[in-house]
Amino acid sequence: MDLLSYSAVELAAAIRAGEATAVQAMEAVLSKIDEKEEQINAYVTLDREAALKAAQKTQKKIEAGELTGALAGVPVAVKDNLCTKGMRTTCASKMLGNFIPTFSAQAVINLEQAGAVIIGKTNMDEFAMGSTTETSAYGETKNPYDFNHVPGGSSGGSAAAVAAGECFFALGSDTGGSIRQPASFCGVVGLKPTYGTVSRYGLVAYGSSLDQIGPLTKNVPDCAAVLEVLATQDAKDSTSIRREDTDFTSALTADVTGLRIGIPKDYFGEGLDAEVKEAVLAAAKALAEAGAVVEEFDLSLVKYAIPTYYTIAAAEASSNLERFDGVKYGFRATEFDGLHNLYKKTRSEGFGAEVKRRIMLGSFVLSSGYYDAYYLKALKVKAMIKQAFDDAFARYDLILGPVAPTTAPRLGESLSDPLKMYLGDIYTISVNLAGLPAISVPCGKDKAGLPIGVQLIADRFAEKTLLRAAYTYETLRGAFALCTDPCRGNMPLRRRTGRAASIEDTRFGD
Repeated sequence: MDLLSYSAVELAAAIRAGEATAVQAMEAVLSKIDEKEEQINAYVTLDREAALKAAQKTQKKIEAGELTGALAGVPVAVKDNLCTKGMRTTCASKMLGNFIPTFSAQAVINLEQAGAVIIGKTNMDEFAMGSTTETSAYGETKNPYDFNHVPGGSSGGSAAAVAAGECFFALGSDTGGSIRQPASFCGVVGLKPTYGTVSRYGLVAYGSSLDQIGPLTKNVPDCAAVLEVLATQDAKDSTSIRREDTDFTSALTADVTGLRIGIPKDYFGEGLDAEVKEAVLAAAKALAEAGAVVEEFDLSLVKYAIPTYYTIAAAEASSNLERFDGVKYGFRATEFDGLHNLYKKTRSEGFGAEVKRRIMLGSFVLSSGYYDAYYLKALKVKAMIKQAFDDAFARYDLILGPVAPTTAPRLGESLSDPLKMYLGDIYTISVNLAGLPAISVPCGKDKAGLPIGVQLIADRFAEKTLLRAAYTYETLRGAFALCTDPCRGNMPLRRRTGRAASIEDTRFGD
């Protein structure tokens, strides 16, 4: 029995039926980690003994009938910016290299109460600031499909771990695409929920008005099952929302008949790779042939999304990271002269280059004389972007487009040109600015064998519609070959026309 070929939901069902145990599942995962981790570097912290003990404890509860849920006994990896009681939480930074929380994030607590078993903490861009998982103080994570390429970021460790079979699912955080983009690059499913659906308590904040925790999984049913566990109101998070419609697995019906899907022409212009365009438009055509009403439209303000996002995110980051000063916890410089010099040396030595860049940018846009010119203006444009999406969702149930302009870049390419790295978030950041839910689902591979994801975006609190469409497409697409299973055929619905598809010559519904 190859347990690693199971999805999370399938594994839990097998454990409940007595066909496998939580301990066997954990041993299988740890064996795969032994095999691949040296090459991939998906984990920052791994506690084998604690993981096996937790699996044994969970198995006893399952056998006693105390745990019967869809994730009971399933090994899970957690991004290293989510606090875990008694387990190191570093945010992949020297600044928190010795930090062991005395509490767990609410999302982690929810998973543990559901019977999921934590393996360890996954690598990430330092303080979630990056798109490649190369800014980590613990070395870059590599894409399991090609070790010369990045896995995306900032949740690159979580995405790589799922793709490589080093866990059955993982938690990530998404501030501007940090779940969806690595999901696309690593060929897994990644969901960013509506802002407020998942408690941010215990998530080390980057941009508080933008951050949201979500799952990275092997398939859409796993994604729905994990979201059901995560989506609870939490009094400890003032932005947490009470929702009654959290039975997300009920939305897993392969039917998009009459569903209205809009494709923004703005997303298919200059800069989009031809192979990515072809695969995404083929996914749109597949949904149209399944009964969806698919049409093109103009989504305004796209060109303003990048400067708006980085102004707001950097401003919030500069405020959120003020607490790391070497006094209360974390890294402290060893030689300093006075309190002010302690702050200065600790932050200079403890933070990496990308984090310093964003702190300085954020401090600048919040400073006297520039607040109105930059930060306040960005907030006004954010409201306009939200209105543009509201107008779009008055006409459409979903918006479909690419996740990223290209497939995974080669290691080192993005760090040499930070502006180019920022521009790679063009299709994902607007979702966070507007507080919307969105999902990335694999839709093909490029000629080099690197995965491509299609992004579906829904209106606020419409995760069920999002999951129904994603599940329908996944059913139509057929099996997608993860890098752990190279013998299983990938069957993406792509047009082989001998030339790149264009949005102009693709016809929907005919």
